[in-house]
Amino acid sequence: MISSLRRWWIDAALVAAFVALTVALINGHLLRFDQRVADWSLAHQPAPIYWTARVFNYLGQGGQVLMPIGLILTGLLFWRTRSWRAVIPFVAAFVLTYVTIGPLKIWADRAAPRFDGPDKAIMFNPAASGVEAMSYPSGHMGNSMVWYAVMALLLAALLRRPLRRWEWTGVRVVPVTILFCTTVYTGFHWVTDSVAGALLGLFLARLIERIPTRWWAESPSRPAARV
Repeated sequence: MISSLRRWWIDAALVAAFVALTVALINGHLLRFDQRVADWSLAHQPAPIYWTARVFNYLGQGGQVLMPIGLILTGLLFWRTRSWRAVIPFVAAFVLTYVTIGPLKIWADRAAPRFDGPDKAIMFNPAASGVEAMSYPSGHMGNSMVWYAVMALLLAALLRRPLRRWEWTGVRVVPVTILFCTTVYTGFHWVTDSVAGALLGLFLARLIERIPTRWWAESPSRPAARV
């Protein structure tokens, strides 16, 4: 019982941090910090650096990059295992991100730094609506935390060994770090949007990582041949 609780304390801390950050923003805290960072970023965007950041920001495009790569890796694992269970990580990632990130964006009703209307940093912005009011939490960060975790799981299953430290860092750490920086620098999201997305995404990723590998990465056992 104690060991089980210890395994969940990080997850509880992630949820608590996300809730605390959300409450702080609702009550007007950290808005000035967000605005100052955004003002600096938008005022320091020479074309070569800006477009480089835009290109690297595609590392967080769910429908164009993350899901297709995840689908390819899932297909390879399905081909090797000949089992429908190979799709479990992909389906889990799709469902968890779909039922959490999108609804939270709609609920928070927060505009992005590039919004032209008033009070753009506040939550529940009455001047913003539709796609202009879906900045919190960052979908780029939330999706990337989940999908790169799934990619790491699928790669380890295909390689039939745990990823080495440099491989794990290259898949799990480098892309999301680049995304965090480029998403804020380009003005797509406030700093707190990206922090919230990272907290939520890491929590969801840890849920997926708790699915036993034997459920989805192994070939179904074949019945013993009759003698």
